[in-house]
Amino acid sequence: MGALGSLRPQPRVPSAPLGSARLPPAPPPTMAAGGGEGPCAFWRRVSGAEERRLLELQAYGLVALGAGAALLLRFVPMPYGRYSSPRFGCPLPARPAWALQELPALLVPLGVAACGAAASRWPNRVLLGCFVLHYVHRALIFPFLIRQGKPTPFFTFLLALLFCIYNGYLQGRSLSNYAEYPSGWLKDPCFITGFIGWLVGMAINIHSDHILRNLRKPGETGYKIPRGGMFEYVSGANFFGEILEWFGFALACCTIESLAFALCTLFILGSRAKQHHQWYLEKFEDYPKDRKILIPFVY
Repeated sequence: MGALGSLRPQPRVPSAPLGSARLPPAPPPTMAAGGGEGPCAFWRRVSGAEERRLLELQAYGLVALGAGAALLLRFVPMPYGRYSSPRFGCPLPARPAWALQELPALLVPLGVAACGAAASRWPNRVLLGCFVLHYVHRALIFPFLIRQGKPTPFFTFLLALLFCIYNGYLQGRSLSNYAEYPSGWLKDPCFITGFIGWLVGMAINIHSDHILRNLRKPGETGYKIPRGGMFEYVSGANFFGEILEWFGFALACCTIESLAFALCTLFILGSRAKQHHQWYLEKFEDYPKDRKILIPFVY
């Protein structure tokens, strides 16, 4: 009792950009049956103003990363798929490489959410669930739908793996421990609009990937012009869907971390869409001239 009584809970830090609700103080670390600290003791110790500031700095870093990558991609194509090159490391089989590189963005948020003080609140649960659901598809379903995918260079795999670890912690820790929302947030127009954007964007992304996978019939090789769905309007239909998805997510969350992720996605996928569009124009003489790059009717 003396040892336990001396432990004091860490103070909560008001950090949410929206809402007036305040989370209760985190409970003191519990002692495991063997006398050691419980599995969540580490996260309770680091929780506070310093970690909150770290998350903000990581969010700014994510935006800078996206902007830097967009600038680099103007000169060097993303070494993936049709742009793969042996210069970027030994090739890895497409299916296991994709699954392994995306898996941290699924497991890390679930791990930190198990110890988060805000994870029991419904707005936080729903928003974290949106993030996790995306990566359930990307890590556990999408890889097994790949048809004869080109090998992934090791360097590309490593960059994607590190990004998913980084962003998985950033989004998971923000939503499970720091983001605070009013009790009626799930009925707020801001959340509803953002959730619809997230849902529509994810649907467009999945449908566009389906179109790309089925361009070739069994036994066929080479590239074809994608048609149908949002490909009738833009060359990067799958990219447009994912960008819409994460901006909808950012609107529903209203956190600096989710906005940083959306901006980073826009920078990187926008650059890739431009590369694809230029490649299509050079590859196919009959490529639709009125098809935009990324945003229907606009760009």
